[in-house]
Amino acid sequence: MNLLFTLGLSSFLLALVFTPLCRNWLRRVGLVDHPDQDRKLHLHPVATMGGIPIMIAYLGAFAVLFLTGQAQKAPVGLDSLPFALRLAPALALIFITGLLDDRYRLQPFQKLLAQLAASGWAFWAGVRITGITNQHLPHWLGIPVTIAWLIICTNAFNLIDGVDGLATGVGLFATATMLIAALLQHNLLLAMATVPLTGALLGFLRYNFNPATIFLGDSGSLFIGFLMGCLGAVWSQKSATILGMTAPLMALSIPIFDLGLSIVRRFLRRQPIMRGDRGHIHHRLLARGLSVRRAVLVLYGVCGVAAVLSLFQSLATNKTAAAVIVIFCGIAWIGIQNLGYAEFSQARRLILAGGFRESLNSSLSLRTFDQSLGEARTRDERWAILRDALKKFGLVEIHWFVDGKMYHDSLWNSNGQECWSLRIPLSGEDYFNFTRVANADDATLNVGGLVAVFRKRLSRQIEAVNGSSLNVTPRIPNESEVPKDFKHSSSA
Repeated sequence: MNLLFTLGLSSFLLALVFTPLCRNWLRRVGLVDHPDQDRKLHLHPVATMGGIPIMIAYLGAFAVLFLTGQAQKAPVGLDSLPFALRLAPALALIFITGLLDDRYRLQPFQKLLAQLAASGWAFWAGVRITGITNQHLPHWLGIPVTIAWLIICTNAFNLIDGVDGLATGVGLFATATMLIAALLQHNLLLAMATVPLTGALLGFLRYNFNPATIFLGDSGSLFIGFLMGCLGAVWSQKSATILGMTAPLMALSIPIFDLGLSIVRRFLRRQPIMRGDRGHIHHRLLARGLSVRRAVLVLYGVCGVAAVLSLFQSLATNKTAAAVIVIFCGIAWIGIQNLGYAEFSQARRLILAGGFRESLNSSLSLRTFDQSLGEARTRDERWAILRDALKKFGLVEIHWFVDGKMYHDSLWNSNGQECWSLRIPLSGEDYFNFTRVANADDATLNVGGLVAVFRKRLSRQIEAVNGSSLNVTPRIPNESEVPKDFKHSSSA
């Protein structure tokens, strides 16, 4: 215990001393993060690259251990030193990547390549996920699973570093949880790796909590996330239950949930996965009226609950551990529901209420409509297809003015309901106009798709035959007969 106390106290004091020194130096050389009133909510430029004092405190704690001669008394000294030396290049690569990103803004693929290289090195060093639940992973599958886990943890901590003190505090809760689990499991190797990080984060939080005077930057968030992923994999190897990775997942639940939600949200909105937005968990709490401090404290509380559950799960019997997982999933579900993500509620409505099937059917009908118009050879055939297909789309009235001729048909009786009309310009003075009841359910009406089909298939330049067998009188419509764009009308 004296060994762990020395490591923890040394890293804490080193972080307290070196963080303000690094902060002042970073300010002098201009390495600061400027506000943009969009995703960066601070009011004044703030020093970044907070990973530097954290790294100094973490490594300095071990240096103190050697200088005081206590390293020789460590029961795991001879066994853990080769492992630490093998892992050091991977940690250094992640840290340097973060520094370069803070200074020069690397491209996402450049950071990903560095993370892949560091994760592969960590696997070679001995950081391995050997099983999930009670299933042992073959060696060939353990490699991608371990690399994926490390990359997820690394980027998860990077994403939640959006408000003062959040990533540092979440990392502090996670490392403290792993430290307690290591002590309860008598895993001195894990305890020695986590206690200096716990002390360093606690000392750094003094300057990183709102209002922050220094930010973690990518040098800090990437380093913490990668190291936490490595420690989580080591923890899972000594787990008392067959559920292996579940306890580390709980301990790191906030950053991992935030990463997962971000990916799903952006996928549903068809947005780039790697592009930032204001939809993270902390942003949702701020949007609900919470101050920065209160939002961070709420997430600290959630981390505390997750920490307790992960410790219970790690030490409980398999049957009890399964019950803990059910409770954890229930709490997570309630929390996500209360964040008010419109993407998920809309997706659930589409799936459960049949909207997904209706949208799929509408898309297929639109595709069939497009193909049918493409196969038509005369205007007569096109007009017949238009009347038949657009009636199925629920349109009330259609007008097609082409080459001085007006085609018109009332498909449904609107019964005096208010309607809206849309006019679509085609070639020259030609246009197509359709009318629809204003209070109709337009969720499955793909207006953009219809417009694209009309312009693609009804322009005179693509007509194969410029004639018609319809019994219509060629004429130019007067002003009262030409519907206006987006005109509201009442039809009987």
